[in-house]
Amino acid sequence: MLRFVGRRALYAIPLLLAIIVLMFSMLHMIPGDPVQALVGDYPVPPAYRQAIEEKYRLNDPFLVQVGNYLLNVAQGDFGFSYQNQRGVLDLILERAPRTILLASVSFALAIPLGMAIGIAAGTTRRPGVDKFWTTTALIAYAIPTFWLGQLLVMLFALRLGWFPTQGIGPLISRTHGLAWLFEKMRYLALPVLAFGVHEGMRIARIMRASVIDTLSQGYIITARSKGLSRGQIIRNHVMRNSSLPLVTIAGYAFGSALGGAVLLETVFTWPGLGLLLVDSIRLRDNMTVVGVVIFSAVAVVAMNLIVDLLYAALDPRIRTMR
Repeated sequence: MLRFVGRRALYAIPLLLAIIVLMFSMLHMIPGDPVQALVGDYPVPPAYRQAIEEKYRLNDPFLVQVGNYLLNVAQGDFGFSYQNQRGVLDLILERAPRTILLASVSFALAIPLGMAIGIAAGTTRRPGVDKFWTTTALIAYAIPTFWLGQLLVMLFALRLGWFPTQGIGPLISRTHGLAWLFEKMRYLALPVLAFGVHEGMRIARIMRASVIDTLSQGYIITARSKGLSRGQIIRNHVMRNSSLPLVTIAGYAFGSALGGAVLLETVFTWPGLGLLLVDSIRLRDNMTVVGVVIFSAVAVVAMNLIVDLLYAALDPRIRTMR
């Protein structure tokens, strides 16, 4: 197992190198002036421009910039954000827990919701029930998360006043203990609902198809011939064997979400990695953009590794093949 983990980690190195080179290439092709973005709408004196370009080495050749960046990353230095006047790694470490919190709570809602709907639709003997859940999941999944988020804000925040419209908390908070937790959950509720419903419907559609395929397998017919009840068959055979495709999709989606739910964080002004990425692109803060993308890539690679390990745990045949 350790050999497998080490081999997958080595495979990730050329992928990350390719991502870094690709990001630098794209940032060089994007129109705009980083120095002008730094000072805003004011004119930039030539001396000041020259000083900024020399300080941040903006005029170095492309290959020199990439090479210097790779050397710095190998030493744990992901660059300096000239917009925030802080190290990029410090910014990522500050914003990442907020995005991880949002993604974790959202998937804690999405996975059981999607599994319940998928199993209900896949195991029902009533065509009308299957059509209802299938249509509901398809419509809910087709709604973009940013639009669903805006609808939730309009209804529950602006009209009913139950939840705040944006942010992660009030500017000044004097709450402690359970009151502090309840206050944070109020700010977390709407983005979690928007993200969780969207991902839950994707899981429901995949789970339904997997359940239907599992019910047609020979060992299910054998279990029925042994006299097992429908509930026992679903609990002991269907749920476990239908979870393999779910692990793949949920793992990849969760890894991508750790890199920042860009549109959702923008709608709710959630100060995570997604909002940091949007602001950095708008302000031409190139080092921060590259740092966030690297974090996203590492999150996806790590989740893919976890998915492979879960596959081996759920299906012994995969474990013996390795």
